[in-house]
Amino acid sequence: MAESLTIARPYAEAAFKLALEGNALASWAGALARLAVVAGTEVARELIGNPQLSNEQVAAVVADAAGQLAPEQKNFVQVLADNERLAVLPEISTLFDALRNAQEGVLDAQIASAYPLDEQQVAGIVAALEQKYGKQIKATVHVDADLIGGVSIRIGDEVIDASVRGKLAQMAGALKL
Repeated sequence: MAESLTIARPYAEAAFKLALEGNALASWAGALARLAVVAGTEVARELIGNPQLSNEQVAAVVADAAGQLAPEQKNFVQVLADNERLAVLPEISTLFDALRNAQEGVLDAQIASAYPLDEQQVAGIVAALEQKYGKQIKATVHVDADLIGGVSIRIGDEVIDASVRGKLAQMAGALKL
């Protein structure tokens, strides 16, 4: 994974620079997200590693499968194919999103909840996080029954654990004096 990120970083930075210059961050983010999904499929992995297909053929199939792409986005796919880097498209998309969020002052928050949260509950958590960090929060919510109750929030490398599992772990640690 670390090697994939190292390989993907210069491509993500180049795509970000192109998107910034063309005032097309949203377009590039969408295109890279679609390309990442395509590159992550089993069919695409077989095509990417197939020595019987030329780089141009593989790039064309991946680009077509990703839907409507701007000419510079198609060129980007061709560059990735020529350098045998199509397999790192998911990492490129992730790194691009991180660069975009930094540019726009947005923080990604992964909220894990023991039970499904309604829109009002998510909005309350997001509002509290925006007040704490002074930045816009883009939240992704998923259910994790292992939490027993409450929520666990991850923003970057910081974790706010307000789950029952976390509280029990703290109590167990305190009792082992």
